[in-house]
Amino acid sequence: MTENKNITAIEALQRLRAGNKRFTSDVRSLESLLSHTRRTELAEDGQRPCAVILGCSDSRVPAETVFDQGIGDLFVIRVAGNIVAPSQVGSIEFAAEHFGARLVVVLGHSHCGAIDATIDQLENPGKSTSIGIQSIVDRVRPSVETLLSAGLHGCELAHAAVRANVRSSVDKLRHGSALLEHLVEQDGMLIVGAEYNLSSGVVDFFEGLPAGFKDTESI
Repeated sequence: MTENKNITAIEALQRLRAGNKRFTSDVRSLESLLSHTRRTELAEDGQRPCAVILGCSDSRVPAETVFDQGIGDLFVIRVAGNIVAPSQVGSIEFAAEHFGARLVVVLGHSHCGAIDATIDQLENPGKSTSIGIQSIVDRVRPSVETLLSAGLHGCELAHAAVRANVRSSVDKLRHGSALLEHLVEQDGMLIVGAEYNLSSGVVDFFEGLPAGFKDTESI
């Protein structure tokens, strides 16, 4: 696997896209398959992940597998609905400051339970839920409310809500942390949004890509 030290955000993005292409082709790189052999090296020398992934807790979306990466390659934060709360911000800041990661990917996915729960509550006001689940719904709610006001319903609403929620999380990371904002403006950090399709396995990077970015499998 490509050495992660000093890898740029663009190189990391290219690497993730190439890994996802392998995944959707039912191919795995030898490096990722044998990454467990790096356990001792990582324990002694520390980690240098090439990217931070803020993804959903859904068991069908394991980031290392989806991007065909191995042990030590990704700094993964998983929370239902890929929402942004202070603990997630702090975790990303830690990875950026201490490990040098310069790519952050907010990874949503199709058929997201957190999105469905939010839509259900908005369409059925008064329906009770636990305090914990409500805290997630409350963070997703603003994105969905806007779409409901625009007249979207059913599958169209669910799909648009997944992407709106990703965009919201990206925006919160870009503007909710002085450290991350500085790294974006001064040190080449990219904070991008993507959606994983459960059926096809394809990750579509749709938010925050740099102008003129070209897909490649060379990294």
